[in-house]
Parts: sequence; structure tokens; C-alpha cells
Amino acid sequence: MYSPTRRTFLRQAACAALGTTGLINTIFDLRKLSAATIPASDYKALVCLFLYGGNDANNVIVPHDNSGYASYLAARGILAIPQSSLLPLTLPSGDGRDFGLHPSLPEVQSLFNQGKMALVSNVGTLLAPITRAEYLAKTVAVPNQLFSHADQSVQWQTSVSEQTSLTGWGGRTADLLASLNGNSKISLAISIAGTNTFEVGNLVIPYAVAPTGSIGLTGFNGSANANVRLQAFKDLLAQPHNNLFEQAYADTVTRAVADNDLLTSALAGAPAVQTVFPATDLGSQLNMVAKLIAARTSLGMQRQIFFCAVQGYDTHGDQLTAQSSLLVELSQAMNAFYNSTIEMGIANQVTSFTASDFGRTYPTNGSGSDHGWGSHQFVMGGAVLGGRLFGTFPTLAVNGPDDTGQGRWIPTTSVDEFSATMATWFGVSSSDLSTVFPNIGHFDNPNLGFLG
Repeated sequence: MYSPTRRTFLRQAACAALGTTGLINTIFDLRKLSAATIPASDYKALVCLFLYGGNDANNVIVPHDNSGYASYLAARGILAIPQSSLLPLTLPSGDGRDFGLHPSLPEVQSLFNQGKMALVSNVGTLLAPITRAEYLAKTVAVPNQLFSHADQSVQWQTSVSEQTSLTGWGGRTADLLASLNGNSKISLAISIAGTNTFEVGNLVIPYAVAPTGSIGLTGFNGSANANVRLQAFKDLLAQPHNNLFEQAYADTVTRAVADNDLLTSALAGAPAVQTVFPATDLGSQLNMVAKLIAARTSLGMQRQIFFCAVQGYDTHGDQLTAQSSLLVELSQAMNAFYNSTIEMGIANQVTSFTASDFGRTYPTNGSGSDHGWGSHQFVMGGAVLGGRLFGTFPTLAVNGPDDTGQGRWIPTTSVDEFSATMATWFGVSSSDLSTVFPNIGHFDNPNLGFLG
């Protein structure tokens, strides 16, 4: 478990040292208890797809019936998707609702209608359930810096909204379950999108790789001269260092070099993934996730958590064009990744989910939309009870019962509930949920039921 630069190492070392008070000793005990209840052969992976900027979910899923669409058209104005372009969803018989997806999501539509994907409605950061009246009267506390990109993206990743947390819920989950991976030299938490808070634990440090593979030292091409220089570098690292930080850095780089060799070898020896991925940023990231999963046996992995991310969802202007391209990328990449899990025979053991800073305002600002609050998220995988909408869909009306007053939906499902459902499926016991999600006791549904 290492980070490839000194700056990142120091930051992550600080995270481990300054994490939530009292969690470290607790986790040392709880990870043993959690691991003891899970069969060693039970492989599972979680894949976070973070859409930075705040995806406008109001145009991801749209009322398809005539009356609902008419209200949507009136509110959204220039942002409205033509009714005839919407991709219809097949909802359970008797559901009584009629929705369509953005026309850039045909692969998502197919996965949803096949029962391989679900949508969780109106999810957002919360300290506790809150009504419109309570929000307007300011009688119930709301998350810090509610409509700030930086703060809300971190709160989504940490599931802590009342203060700054240096660890993420993925990292705290990894702390509890890391022992399932035995003596594996590679971290349970792997990022293909650089630094993130989601995967940082008190004990587990995320391992960063590139979409093209492991991040190793440059300038060493395997030639005789290069190998001599590499050995000289290793010998320098092996020297005793009197300064604590120098020694820690030397140890970290030494592990980094060894882990790069290990991961490169494991990827080279893993069964080739035949599924064709789109040549996009997210497609390349998910292609690497598939390769890392294919190498799980040689790496000694029973649990893996992955982080992928895409920028550009902050669509204050030119939203119709920008979001359309982004959703094409998302839909095609998710479809290819699901197909790769089918190819590997582990679709039931891999769950992928979207997350984003926040939703966006229902009314347009002229050519885009502004920062909102509650939003809708996709969950995909063979274990997902797909073809269904979970949670409570908001009343799509400015100044309606779910609106703050500016077309920002007050979440009816907390990030805590959404994330705890996946952590439970991943192996965190009910008695350990409060270690990963400190505020879960404030909410009624620690398991939303979208995973079987």
C-alpha cells in the first residue's frame, strides 16, 4: 500500500494519523470480527463512478406521461428534452409511474429494463431527515457549505456532513475488511482517477494506478545500464536514514517499487479481457478496473474497492450539448464494464454506482442550471434488484413540498442510507455500520433493499 509521490505520502500519512478520534483502535478489533463472518472464497468488488461538477439528474430521468411532461417542459424551458426523444423505462406492473431516460443513455436503458440496473431517487447529503418547513425555518441543521462543489463532493465520499473528515466511507470499509485479503501487498482500495477522499482509511491507503497500468519509476527500460542504475537507487533507499520522514519516505518508495513489479506481473499474467471498451476517459478507467479484477487471484484479493471519476458535470451553460456528450460516455462505459463482468463470470459479485457533488436546479438559468441538492443515482450489477426506482421521487414543482424554494430538491434519501446499503452487501455487519457511517442512526433505512 503506497502513494507514488512524497507529497501524497505525507498527506495520506497525516490522514491516517489525524483520523476520527477513537476509530483506529476500534477498527483494529472490528476488522477481525467482520472478516471472521465472511467466507474466504466470497469475492466482491465495489466500483465508484464519481461525476464531478453535479450531474443534472432532472434531465437524466424525466416524466414521460403527458401531464408530468407538460409540467417538466414549463419548468425547464430551454433545457427540456423533447418528449419523443425520451427512452422509456419498463417499471414493475402496477407501479403507476411513467418515466423516460435521456436519449444519450440507450445502454443504461437496456441494462435497467433487463433488471441489471436500478435508480435510487433524490439522494443527498443530510445530517438528519428534514422537511421543507424545517429547512425554511432553519430548525434542523443542514450539511456544511451545502452548495459548494469542494465540500459536497467530499461529503459524498466521506458520508460525514457536519465536519471535515479525513477518511472516506470506502476507506473505513476497507479498514474493517482488509484482513480478508490476507498478506496481499496491494491495497484493497485502488484509484484509477488519482487522489480522492472516498478510499482513504485510518489504516488503508489507496493505491493509485493509471488507466494504462501501474505507475512505476520512469527511465528504466530493462537494459543492462538501466538495471545497474535501478539497483543503485534501491541500494540508496536501503541505507539507514536518521530523519524519521526520510526513513518513512524511503520505506514507502521501496514498497512502491516492489508493488509496481508485483502489479505489472499480475496484470501481464491475468486472463485477457475480451470485452471492447469505448476509447473514452471513463471507458479507459473501467477497462483497467476489469483488468485488475481479472488479476484478483494472483493478487490475493477477496475484496476490492475502485474509484473512477469524470470531470465536466458543472453545466451552468451550454448544458444540452455538454451533458449529452457526458452521458454518452457514461452509458457506453458502464455497459462495457457490465459486459466484462459477465465475461469473467462475476457479475453478481461486482456492484458499480454513480455519485456526484449534488443535483441541479429545476429551472434553467438561461442555457444551463445551477447548483442543487438531491439527485438520482444509478446502481449496476448482477446482485442489484434492477428495473426499479428506489427511494422517494421528489415532487417536481418549484416551491413544492420537496423544494428549498429555488428548484433544489431536499433529499428524501441520505448519502448514508445509499452508501450503507452497498457497504452491507460488501460485508460490513450491521453492528459495524456506525463505525463506517457515524450518522446512520439518524435515518430509518440503513438498507434500502436494492441489493439482494
